Amino acid sequence: MKENKKILTTAFGIPVGDDQNSLTAGESGPILAQDAHLLEKLAHFDRERIPERVVHAKGAGAYGYFEVTADVTRYTKAKFLSEVGKKTEVFARFSTVGGEKGSPDAARDPRGFAVKFYTEEGNYDFVGNNTPVFFIRDPLKFPDFIHTQKRNPATNLPDPDMFWDFLSLTPESIHQVTILFSDRGTPATYRNMNGYSSHTFKWYNDKGEYFWVQYHFKTDQGIKNLTREEAARLSGEDPDHATRDLSASIENGDYPSWTLEMQILTPEQAKDFQWDIFDITKVWPHREVPPITVGKLVLNRNPSNYFAEVEQAAFCPGNVVPGIAISPDKMLQARVFSYHDTHIHRLGPNYHLIPVNAPKGAPEKSYQRDGFMRVDENGAGGPNYWPNSFGGPAPDPGAEEPPFELSGQAGRFPFTHPNDDFVQPGNLYRNVMDAAARERLVGNIIAHLGGAQKRIQMRQTALFYKADQDYGKGVAQGLGLEMKEIERLAEMSQEERIEATKEGTS
Repeated sequence: MKENKKILTTAFGIPVGDDQNSLTAGESGPILAQDAHLLEKLAHFDRERIPERVVHAKGAGAYGYFEVTADVTRYTKAKFLSEVGKKTEVFARFSTVGGEKGSPDAARDPRGFAVKFYTEEGNYDFVGNNTPVFFIRDPLKFPDFIHTQKRNPATNLPDPDMFWDFLSLTPESIHQVTILFSDRGTPATYRNMNGYSSHTFKWYNDKGEYFWVQYHFKTDQGIKNLTREEAARLSGEDPDHATRDLSASIENGDYPSWTLEMQILTPEQAKDFQWDIFDITKVWPHREVPPITVGKLVLNRNPSNYFAEVEQAAFCPGNVVPGIAISPDKMLQARVFSYHDTHIHRLGPNYHLIPVNAPKGAPEKSYQRDGFMRVDENGAGGPNYWPNSFGGPAPDPGAEEPPFELSGQAGRFPFTHPNDDFVQPGNLYRNVMDAAARERLVGNIIAHLGGAQKRIQMRQTALFYKADQDYGKGVAQGLGLEMKEIERLAEMSQEERIEATKEGTS
């Protein structure tokens, strides 16, 4: 009897040919706006939670300033970075990612690290995490990934099967998984963690020369993390410990600070670089791209009202000022759409007028009008269209970024870069972690992965083994899995591994 195969479709019943790769111009992108499936998927995902954020629901924030400490004018013409000693007011928000608004601060979860710079050229939003990499590199997978980090739709409970099933079917996640289940997966406080852009961005100077860059905000308080046992205790005793710590430290005059370091590549260097610089699952090794110190971020003022300032704060990676631009990174390009779309859904079309979001150094001058909660003069009697001959604001050609070459056929392309997904997590396990840290990593994984079905345990453990044999052996031993079977699965292709561990396979 012929199998009645289920076909994935759009919301309107149209068959979907590929649900893993966004439609791009060539293998490296950028993403094409004609990818209706991606836009439909992201737009629906952005509206799945009302009224709290879909991700980063629980957070804490504070005001402060950023001070330039090194001359970077050869790399960027951004005015807020134009001279040593220059200070720019900022608002920063830290958060957990997957949990609800009432979830504990000590959860094993990435941490959001967002900074809004109120520059004289408009707001520049840095929207990063406390880890330098991420779980996936194509945004078409993002709604599915977040669903697995939330609650089971039937039981409304966290589900290890959902969590590990997706990750074990997505080998590119192994680097971030290794970080998440290491000590860094549970920062002691928001003050004791770093912040990373993860994405590659483009900087360009007043000569039209451009560079590829990554941001690293390094904590001046020192890295401190919680053990699994400490995190479990704090989750019960003081689920708001990190929120309390940030507020108390500022109140006491112990202002937290971070040093901004940048990794910078010329276009020529990027062409010969061994890693895909737009792959968010990879780092740029520091020995190959040494970071340079650029400035200092200091937080010195608490919000006066949580809802008005922290809850309504909205950051978008598409808010870049002249001198900074978006790269072809597929994940970054989708975030430019998705964040703004989410804010419109959550806060309304005029969320930019909320004081914490409003530009302070460069008031809005646009032709956008009306909509819910329009609380300014709404353009008064001026024209609401461009071009016009009534003295309305005009575009500034000098604000345009320098072009860079793109080529390739439009299509959905699987990732084909020759360097695989297991080298960097293996190096992290072997060369960065000491024996005690490796032991805690394996213990953390066993405690969580142990709740998943055995077939999923085996598939995921094979990925750990591919990163490092001792890594996989440690997890297998803790879960009571047969090493011969793990080794056999590790030798298979991803498709063969999926077939060998699908539901119902003995």
